[in-house]
Amino acid sequence: MNISNLIRIAFKALQRNKLRAFLTMLGIIIGVAAVIAMVAIGQGSKQSIHDQLSSMGSNMITVLPSSNLNGGVRIAGSSFQTLTDKDIVALKREAQYITEISPSLTAKGQAINGALNWPTSMQGVSPDYLDIRMLTLKDGIAFTQQDVLTSAKVCLIGQTVIDNLFPNGENPIGKVIRFNKIPFQVIGILNPKGQNAFGQDQDDILIAPYTTVQKRILATIYYQNIYASATNEAVTDAATTEMTSILRASHRLRDNEDNDFTVRTQAELINTLSSTSGLLTVLLTVIAGISLVIGGIGIMNIMYVSVTERTREIGLRMAIGARGKDIMLQFLMEAILISITGGIIGVILGIVSSNVVTLTLSWPTIVSESSVVLSFIVCAVTGIFFGYYPAQKASRLDPIEALRYE
Repeated sequence: MNISNLIRIAFKALQRNKLRAFLTMLGIIIGVAAVIAMVAIGQGSKQSIHDQLSSMGSNMITVLPSSNLNGGVRIAGSSFQTLTDKDIVALKREAQYITEISPSLTAKGQAINGALNWPTSMQGVSPDYLDIRMLTLKDGIAFTQQDVLTSAKVCLIGQTVIDNLFPNGENPIGKVIRFNKIPFQVIGILNPKGQNAFGQDQDDILIAPYTTVQKRILATIYYQNIYASATNEAVTDAATTEMTSILRASHRLRDNEDNDFTVRTQAELINTLSSTSGLLTVLLTVIAGISLVIGGIGIMNIMYVSVTERTREIGLRMAIGARGKDIMLQFLMEAILISITGGIIGVILGIVSSNVVTLTLSWPTIVSESSVVLSFIVCAVTGIFFGYYPAQKASRLDPIEALRYE
């Protein structure tokens, strides 16, 4: 029996019980749609993380203070006081793979404009910070190195702060606002950046010279972070090694002592977050894939029922010359058609679901061709695997006993 006849007979058999065939497909449909949607969400989140972190500067290097005490839990954070101006001077003087460098301090407080106020943060940095983080100005000018030397009370303002302190559309350039009771003149407006990979609003910030924040607000000689930009992305690892060596010498650490700082690159952060996102995607995909197994069991169950219902038909076909192989292929084809048809509907539903998620929840999704192709392959394998045993049972029926079956 050729393939076209097998497909035609299988279609006729399925059309006799349309509702039952559809309900059998339902497990496959839900499984395939769920797998495609989960993979699309996972791929979209990974790409979003990569794009957002790359937009901060793919060759950016961050130095964080940390503890070098042996034993216990090692904690990295701004509470440690290990980074000073001596480190900045040493890095500027000795580092060959670094083009720009900026210390950083952050202070929390209230930004006030007249009767309006908004809880936000002020970040103290050097003029190089804008280039390191790839920040641009929408209006106004950036502060200069002279403003850093004089601890000038000037600042750049983010869009979220503008929306809350200047809700009537007033231009903030040249206006004086207060931060923790200290007056600051707004000299520039930052272009909006939106949320970062951690869900934080990057526009809810004020940026000022680091000496201003250091002396007038925090009253400290220590820095919370140091940001640097490697010459290019290819030498990031070399720059990291170089910076580590320079900082160890600056901190006078002996060979047997651990670093009291941590040097991180964007590539490390991207890889860490992407691997975490990938693990979650695999977990969700496996959970969604359980529906495919359930759908396959449903196919096996309904094919056993179909074999029982059509026992006399099988006996009649065998009596007029059909071989056991032909009977097996006939029922196997029915199982494959159920699985493939459910897979096609599931792919369509999965693509539609991914688009709905993007439109309603604003989650980035990417439907990859590989997930669609893999879904078809899995559907075919599911149909063959779960349809084989019922088909084999049908092919082994005794024609005489089958014809006598009531």
